[in-house]
Amino acid sequence: MIPKAALFDLDGTLVTTEHRSRSAWSRLFRAHGLPVDDELLATFIGRRGKDTLTEHLHRFPGGTVDELFAEVIGYQTGPDSPPPYGVPGAAALVKSLHAQGVPMAVVTSGPRDHAGELLDLVGGAGLFMALIAAEDVSRGKPDPEGFTAACAALGVAPADAIAFEDAPAGIAAARATGLRCVAVTTTHPAAALAGADLVMPDLTEIDWTTLPQGIAW
Repeated sequence: MIPKAALFDLDGTLVTTEHRSRSAWSRLFRAHGLPVDDELLATFIGRRGKDTLTEHLHRFPGGTVDELFAEVIGYQTGPDSPPPYGVPGAAALVKSLHAQGVPMAVVTSGPRDHAGELLDLVGGAGLFMALIAAEDVSRGKPDPEGFTAACAALGVAPADAIAFEDAPAGIAAARATGLRCVAVTTTHPAAALAGADLVMPDLTEIDWTTLPQGIAW
């Protein structure tokens, strides 16, 4: 069986942004006189920033989630922010799938305008039939709402599609939707991605026609 559709996470899966995100979240905590470490920063990967901020809001007396998130976005988009770049193999894969007529969607925990800019690094948003961003769902990953919406937009059953992810929260969302999942070790070690059907270093070795051989269908 060849899968009928591909659903991609964005940050860490198609575009490398972890260095920029870690820098921005670190700056937020330090600007407010709060300690920050790798364990704390890891809680923000793969999830909507506002969802995670809500869990830490008690540490920012007088602050609101919207204000703090706007501050983070400012750090991410400022002139001294480290630039993002495509994950190895990402641009070639999505362009190849588009040429083959494979329906594709992006399901991201980031905001829509952020997603549009990043997708330019792998060929542009026009290669995808659907984009489900943070503001399009009421519950972010690991909730399956985003992937469920993407499958509906593409007109495919989850059992016939594959999700590509880089974080445990995204893998959990994909599995809860009924999707098979390929994970890349761009932001987490392979052991943390054990919930995926297949774990790869990046997207360079993905061959759409032979991919099912590594996954139980």
